Amino acid sequence: MSRIEELARFVGIDGDYDDLWAWSVRDLDGFWSAVARHLGFDLPGPVLAEERMPGAVWFPEARVSYPAAVLGGRPDDEVAVVGASEDPAATVELTWGELRRRTASLAATLRGLGVGEGDRVVGFLPNTPDTIVAFLATASLGAVWSVCGMDYAGSAARSRFEQLDPVVLVHASSYVHGQRVHDRGDVVAELRAALPTLRAVLEVGTPAWEEALGADVAFEPVSVAFDHPLWVLFSSGTTGRPKGIVHGHGGALLEQAKVAAYHFDLGPGERLLWFTTPSWMMWNFVVGALLTGAGVVTYDGSPTYPATDGLWALAARHRVSVAGMSPGYIAACQKDRVGPRGHDLTALRQVGVSGSAFPATSQEALQAELGPEVRIGSISGGTDVVSAFVGPAPTLPVWPGELSRPCLGVALDAYDEAGQPVRGEVGELVVTRPIPSMPLYFWADPDGSRYREAYFDVYPGVWRHGDWITITDHGSVVIHGRSDATLNRNGVRMGSADIYEPVEALPEVREALVIGLEEPDGGYWMPLFVVLADGVVLDEALAARIREAVRTQASPRHVPDVVLAAPGVPHTRTGKKLEVPVKKVLAGQDLGGSYDPGSVDDPELIDWYRTVGRSRRTR
Repeated sequence: MSRIEELARFVGIDGDYDDLWAWSVRDLDGFWSAVARHLGFDLPGPVLAEERMPGAVWFPEARVSYPAAVLGGRPDDEVAVVGASEDPAATVELTWGELRRRTASLAATLRGLGVGEGDRVVGFLPNTPDTIVAFLATASLGAVWSVCGMDYAGSAARSRFEQLDPVVLVHASSYVHGQRVHDRGDVVAELRAALPTLRAVLEVGTPAWEEALGADVAFEPVSVAFDHPLWVLFSSGTTGRPKGIVHGHGGALLEQAKVAAYHFDLGPGERLLWFTTPSWMMWNFVVGALLTGAGVVTYDGSPTYPATDGLWALAARHRVSVAGMSPGYIAACQKDRVGPRGHDLTALRQVGVSGSAFPATSQEALQAELGPEVRIGSISGGTDVVSAFVGPAPTLPVWPGELSRPCLGVALDAYDEAGQPVRGEVGELVVTRPIPSMPLYFWADPDGSRYREAYFDVYPGVWRHGDWITITDHGSVVIHGRSDATLNRNGVRMGSADIYEPVEALPEVREALVIGLEEPDGGYWMPLFVVLADGVVLDEALAARIREAVRTQASPRHVPDVVLAAPGVPHTRTGKKLEVPVKKVLAGQDLGGSYDPGSVDDPELIDWYRTVGRSRRTR
């Protein structure tokens, strides 16, 4: 029996998932109280003491500790964290007992440095077990954690950390990607110079670090209020100053445990691998899986090392139950005609997909390779709630290109411009009742104006997430892309993801970027940029095939005005296409101080698109 079926029995609901979901959003008090009790969290007192958005008050009488919930009552000798790298011989394993001991020791070290409740500790670190230890130790003191992956440029890491006035910096000196060691000593030096509030700096891998982890002391986590700040996650920083999004111990604990346990059926004896960096909220999601008693695999390296199917090889080597990856990685495997076949994935029961829309054709091809015994489950959520709004469940069907259902406890809807629910057509993704992991506040936003503007200005009292979705007649959800990058031609809206699916399915196209640009004379220009496979030239015949693919498989009203070969598509450090910044530079707008090149994987590409826009305006 799956854990979601256990929950349904626990609360006395005999119906299907839809019955359980309907109850979960109708009776928030009953649902979240049941989740806490079923998963073994002690959260007494009233549940939702004040229902409003923003500003909901959850469990005001409860005292909690996220690290205590992770580490409490676990068997000492079972493996909790596997630290994998590009060198299989360098794999490390931490049992629950060793994870607890290292966390307690580092917490004692931090306490000795004067770190206490509310202080900020920041990490510039790769995805390794040490990063999990540093987070758990920080949070166990009631201090606040924030981390950037080591692929971030110095300016990007600095623009985040300097907002927090941190007292301790934990860092590594390098990370590995594609067998290349990337030395980051210059960035570390830049951070140390830019953060005058630092009392101490700890470098992972040094004798001082080993000493900090080496003490045999009791694990004594501090209990804090349910809404005590746990961590600060930052927005991409590509359309404005990075927003510091603050989540609380209790909200993150409940929401992440709910998704891991009920939507992915994780628990003791299971193992999760999800390719991520510490900069992306999926790192926090992976840590959250520990709340269920499942083990996790961290990976410092390239997913395509030593070959494109490197991530599948990693999943096989470590006998993972759930493997998570991006649609882009899956597409790359399919282009290179590699994937799960040939790997021993007998332990694998589910593949999770996140990061962008997952095309139906790509999903069907992956399912054929995996076979019927392995489920594919796409999720969609965000840094904003450090969790998922929509996703799979063991008791739900899966439709290619669609996400099975809104997650339990998420009162999700699709609204039109007038704030009315719509079905079977594109609308704004909204959430009409609070969930515990909505942000407590934004950092350095004392009057809450940035927070309200981000989510509540369009539909007061209702969370507007900024995604276009369709809720289908059978209850699933289709994600069309960001609503601020919508293609609105002749009054007909379409998400960019609907264009990418047929275009990127063509073997000649490696990646695509489509922009809908409103022009000063009232015109509308819709270019499609394509990054071509090696050796392919964009001639008129290929351009015609691309246009025809859009016409027949997406929309005849959204055939691009022009198809242009591009040297690349710029992305955030977490892999999302930079549609809005590219739209702005094509229009001749100055990104100015709102844009941090360090947040982009290839900043020089922005200049290429700026030149394209300038050339069009000149003509």
